[in-house]
Amino acid sequence: MANVTISTGVRANLISLQQTANMMSETQNRLATGKKVNSALDNPNSFFTAAGLNDRASDLSTLLDDMGQAVQTLKAADEGIKSITSLVEAAKAKANQAAQSSSNTDRAKFAGEYNELLTQIQGIAKDSGYKGKNLLDGDSLSVTFNEKVGTEKNSLSISGVSYAADGALSLTEVADGGWDTGDTGDAAIEDTLSSLTNALTSLRTQASTFGTNLTVVENRQNFTKNMINTLQEGADSLVNADSNEEGAKLLALQTRQSLASTALSLASQAEQNVLRLF
Repeated sequence: MANVTISTGVRANLISLQQTANMMSETQNRLATGKKVNSALDNPNSFFTAAGLNDRASDLSTLLDDMGQAVQTLKAADEGIKSITSLVEAAKAKANQAAQSSSNTDRAKFAGEYNELLTQIQGIAKDSGYKGKNLLDGDSLSVTFNEKVGTEKNSLSISGVSYAADGALSLTEVADGGWDTGDTGDAAIEDTLSSLTNALTSLRTQASTFGTNLTVVENRQNFTKNMINTLQEGADSLVNADSNEEGAKLLALQTRQSLASTALSLASQAEQNVLRLF
């Protein structure tokens, strides 16, 4: 079949229409996806840089979840220490009541209540875990703050205590008749009061340590949240499209397409006018 010859004017208008159609398709794709860089073909540098930023943000997001769980574990331990401190203070009150009493019956009653408080202290310590991790029952906790490994890894190791074990706070139950009136009983009460004072000091020191650890983890948690936002904003600035700009561009292209179609029609009519001469 013989080739159809197209005039220069018609060919120029066809090329213009094709280019406009391609540009409209690209603009419509940007508006549909919200991105000006959808693949490495659009802009390799921006595409791979944004991918790297998003990958790091994703890694930090995983660590952020772990930090959140670590915060809850520390809060559970802190609540446990607060409750144990209240029980130790109640136990100290029982020992003081026994010291002020001259009745063996009353002292035996106070000793029984004291022993029950010690049992509850162990119970609270055993129940202060979170998701299988209990800092008051000898478990330790390690929190990772960045996605790096080796010497560049940043983490915090938190050591637990064993308040759930017998005598962990150097507190022992009172044997039958251990607090009876007399020099031996009075001395035993004084020893108990001394042990309770030491236990309270230990509890307050441990609470301060856990509080410091909690502050560190929460600060790193907030820092990581802000870092993730920074990384994502940086990635978005490289690949996201400006919807206002793309919308205006599409409107201009539609106008250009309409004008090109009109020009093509006029060029065709010019050729038809030449035919009429024959």
